[in-house]
Amino acid sequence: MDLDKIREAVTMILEAVGDDPNREGLVETPNRVAKMYQEVFGGIGHDAREHLAKTFTLVNSEMVVEKDIPFYSMCEHHLLPFYGKVHLAYLPNGKVAGLSKLVRTVDLYSRRPQLQEQLTQQIAEALFELLDSRGSLVVIEAEHMCMNMRGIKRPGSKTVTSYALGEFKDNKELKEEAYKLMGL
Repeated sequence: MDLDKIREAVTMILEAVGDDPNREGLVETPNRVAKMYQEVFGGIGHDAREHLAKTFTLVNSEMVVEKDIPFYSMCEHHLLPFYGKVHLAYLPNGKVAGLSKLVRTVDLYSRRPQLQEQLTQQIAEALFELLDSRGSLVVIEAEHMCMNMRGIKRPGSKTVTSYALGEFKDNKELKEEAYKLMGL
């Protein structure tokens, strides 16, 4: 990530909107934004294999559900935040990932310019493919600042997306059970 380029761009934006980047309150803003972008976009160039490669053998193959995982991401259309909760489920096929690795996978995909629909799909595909699971289901509930503070201006409205693969896609009863365990 090129922090100097980010600082330069932020300075240009401040000038373009008619403010003085040298005034007291803004002098450190380009550096603060560069450091923030380093964190907020820290998922760029990383792969979920970094987190889901380490698994544990499991005889039981019952559903694993992790719900209410908080996340923050940036809308790739407006570079404004969207945030909310991720609920995920997968059906192990002889192996499971550590629970913290599931959360790290959510973080990895959410820390890049993103669409909620794409984020939902990426997490589900990672659980399905990298864990060789029999099925995965991801539901995301999020509030978008691009809907709250600009354009339509509808604070409090939430967008819900879901993506199912494998047995969750093919078995309605199983999907309903997962939704119930997720509290949906």
